[in-house]
This record gives sequence, structure tokens and C-alpha cells, in this order.
Amino acid sequence: MNWQSTYDFIAPAKIVFGWGRRVETGQHGRSLGNRAMLVRGMPDEVANQVLPDIVDPLLQEGIEVVELGELHHEPEVADVDRLTDEYRRQGVKQGDFLIGVGGGAAIDLAKAVAALATNPAGDSVADYLENVGRDLKLIEQPLPVLAIPTTAGTGAEATKNAVISSYDPPFKKSLRDDLMMPRVALIDPELTVSVPPEVTAASGMDAITQLIESYISRRAKPIPRALSVEGLRRAMPAIVEAVEDGSSRTAREAMSHAALLSGMALANSGLGLAHGVAPALGIHCRTPHGAACALMLPTALRVNRTVCEEELGRLAHAVFGAKTRGRAGVDMLIEEIESIGQQIGTPSRLSDVGVTAEQIPAIVKSSRGNSMNGNPVQLSDDELTEILENLL
Repeated sequence: MNWQSTYDFIAPAKIVFGWGRRVETGQHGRSLGNRAMLVRGMPDEVANQVLPDIVDPLLQEGIEVVELGELHHEPEVADVDRLTDEYRRQGVKQGDFLIGVGGGAAIDLAKAVAALATNPAGDSVADYLENVGRDLKLIEQPLPVLAIPTTAGTGAEATKNAVISSYDPPFKKSLRDDLMMPRVALIDPELTVSVPPEVTAASGMDAITQLIESYISRRAKPIPRALSVEGLRRAMPAIVEAVEDGSSRTAREAMSHAALLSGMALANSGLGLAHGVAPALGIHCRTPHGAACALMLPTALRVNRTVCEEELGRLAHAVFGAKTRGRAGVDMLIEEIESIGQQIGTPSRLSDVGVTAEQIPAIVKSSRGNSMNGNPVQLSDDELTEILENLL
């Protein structure tokens, strides 16, 4: 198996995992500063129930809490710029830190604001995004971030980037720097119990896709590969139960742990075809990210097995056991992914999410980026077009 013999590994400085541990925010917040700027992504009815568990311990530690903003969609350039401007008007102070509570969107927004608060050279976050603006780099250390996910999917609590969208002009790109890794990731699987089945399904498939794609990425490294195996061993038996019985503690814990591991895996090894196309489906067709990943993953596996069947066979053997080796193991892996998608109701065709043949050229163009560059098979525009047309 090929892997890089020289590598770095980056992860949150502290990971706090466990059912009900959201009440420990006080002690972890105290290690970061004395004023918390809160960004949340939960619906009001959920926030009213769980935010006191998060905020009250901070207040008891003498930490001021300022609710900076909330977000209920994937973060856009305007969202980042608006919250950054609002924060700067209030004054960025020594001892400030950001708390992102919610799905990956809210956590990414918190990470982006934390970075721009101390790096004011650009007029907009777009100036810092990959292949979009002025290609500005972060010079100053971002403010610390305490990430508290309420979904199990993106692993944003353990990644070093923030994914930011625009619909005019259309793009979905990352603000990326090692300095953006959250200082503390606090994962309380109990927070995911209120997540509805369709979001549980899509976010869970995002995590599974990240675990697999980081394992076979052109940039794959040994530590992330070990994390991917552990994450898939937990997620693949648990995702259907998590969707069908959202109150299942066992399933929710397994999916939250898998999502965390997927974040660390992708942050260090990168991704591939499914995550290359998924952002393009998001900006051109408004396809939810996890649903797009679920749709693309079986095809990505079939395309890439031509050059990494050995790696996929080893992964299948590690996840499923002694009876799955070689080609048969890869077949079993793909079949199991498709079976899971059918059971939890994620889309399997581009037409299921409203894609038309006329949109394919724009989707191909927008699929180029960091994730696609990590794909084991390097695809031309014509090859990617044919793949997508066959998925209509």
C-alpha cells in the first residue's frame, strides 16, 4: 500500500467527547479567554433547550458571552463579511474567543470570523478564498475556537478550513490554514438526538464519504488511514439505526465519533471525486452537501477502483473482516454503500436532485479544486462530463 513516509498531522489541541459533556464548556472556555463570541446554527426551539447548558457554565466561570449571530444555511461570503464587520464594530479584545455551536455551517462560520477578526487586510473573506480573490494569506494567529457540533457529519470541529459559498458568481471554496484548527472540539452526541432523519442521513453519509475518500486520496497518510478504518467500523453499522431511531444513544455516539475522525482524516489527507462534485451541486442546484456526497460516492468508488483496488480491498477487509479481500471485498464495500443509501433514502441519481443535462458543463467547471486534485484518478473535463451524464 502506498502512503507518504514523510508527513505532518494536525488535530484540535483538545478533544472532549461524551454524552452530556456540553455542561463542561466553562472549564474549557476558561482555558481560551474571558469573552466568548457565540455563533449558533440551531433552530430556536432546540437552542432554547440546549443553549443554557452551554452558556450557563461559561457565565459561572466569569466569561462574558456575546451572541454574535446565527446561521441556518451553508455560510456565504455575505454571512462571513456581515458577522466580521459586526464583531469589529463591537471591538476585538484580548481574551476573546469564538464558539461555534451547530452543524458544520455554524462551525465553519465561527472559524472564518475568528480568522478574519485578526487579519483585516482583505475587504472581504473572498480575498482569502482558494482560487477566488486576491489569494491573501492569514498572517496573524486567528482567535481560538471552541467547536461544539450538533450534527454528525462534516467533522468541521476537527478541520483547518471553512467552506464558503457564493451564488453570484457561483463558487464554493475554502478559507484554509493550519492556524484555523479549533483549539477545543467538544463533541456531545446527545446534541444530535433532535436532528431529523433526513439530516441525520445526509450528514452521516458525508462522514462516511470523508472517511473513504481520505483513505484512498493521492495525499493519504498513515494516521488518517487508521482513523478512517476506526470511523467506518463505527459508522457503517450505525447509520441506519441513527436515521430510524434518532434517540438511540449507541448509534448517535458511533456517528458522532465517526464524524470527528472523518474531520481529522480529511484535514490531513484530503478528499476526492465525490467531494469535488458535491460543492458544484450545492451552488448550481442547491443540493445539500451530504446528499450530494451520498449520491456521488458509489460512482467515485467505481471510478477509482481502477487504480486503487488494492487499497479499497484492504479497507473493506479492515472494516468487514476476514471474508472480504481483494476484488470481492471492493464489490462488497460498494454494494454496502448503495444498500445503506437505499435504506436511509439518500438520492442515487442526479435527476433525483433536479440536475438537468444543460447544467452539466457548469457543474464540471465548478468541480475543480482541492478535493478533485486529491482524487486517485485524474479526470479530464470530458471524462467527468461522461461520468455525470451517466448519472442523470
